[in-house]
Amino acid sequence: MAQILDGKKLAETMQAEIAADVAALVQETGVRPGLAAVLVGDNPASQVYVRNKRKACDKAGMASWLHQLPKETTQAELLALVARLNADPQVHGILVQLPLPRQIDESAVIRAVAPLKDVDGFGPENLGLLTAGTPRYVAGTPLGVQQILIRHNIPVEGRHVVIVGRSNIVGKPLALLLMQKAAGANATVTVCHSRSRDIAALTRQADIVVMAIGQAHFLKADMVRPGAVVIDVGTNRMPDGKLTGDVDFQGVEAIASAITPVPGGVGPMTITMLLHNTMQAARLQTGGT
Repeated sequence: MAQILDGKKLAETMQAEIAADVAALVQETGVRPGLAAVLVGDNPASQVYVRNKRKACDKAGMASWLHQLPKETTQAELLALVARLNADPQVHGILVQLPLPRQIDESAVIRAVAPLKDVDGFGPENLGLLTAGTPRYVAGTPLGVQQILIRHNIPVEGRHVVIVGRSNIVGKPLALLLMQKAAGANATVTVCHSRSRDIAALTRQADIVVMAIGQAHFLKADMVRPGAVVIDVGTNRMPDGKLTGDVDFQGVEAIASAITPVPGGVGPMTITMLLHNTMQAARLQTGGT
């Protein structure tokens, strides 16, 4: 049976480390890292995510603010709020919760966040730095996946990683991250997507499979090489209300060497990496390193 890669337990360990860093920064400089979350509309899943992120900030000793706007908010109104947060020295990180209502151009809002406050790592400057091999802030989910591998002593260098999903939030930045000349990277990376032919043939070649396609139980046991490591980024709500991943957990667990559960795998690490980036942002904006 596969080793269960417990993201919840690792997140607790890393958040305690971040809390110690926050306390040290406050003592040294008087600066408390601050994260401003912006939530437009009443999407229940987004409300849960933002609430959990704020709780994690409080626990780590960070300042946090929530700007909740009605779903009718115009793009101009949202951009005006982002501009105010960009100019606020107490705010080191800005999180605009996605998805946004239809009348708002998400890419324009992402580009409007000041690069030094773009702790989600979604903006063109931070994605460009990652592409160039000099990352500043990396999106929370890819960074969380990498930390799960590093902290569980799973070798990545020289391994073949197959990522199923090419989103700007997970697939693309994770591929770039694992190709870096750095610890926990130096992998050979293949990215599959909805137009890839015979995905099963590709996943069977992988030492590490990362599923981020948003289709419940897509990865079956016969698509995985025995002994491979399987990371499940998917979160799919089933008709009975339960959350499940992109991996057929019961079948794959029997042949993988290690696997993340859903829930309790990658999800808690995403929030942890957001705190990590906010701490880094506070250091950068106060002249630290």
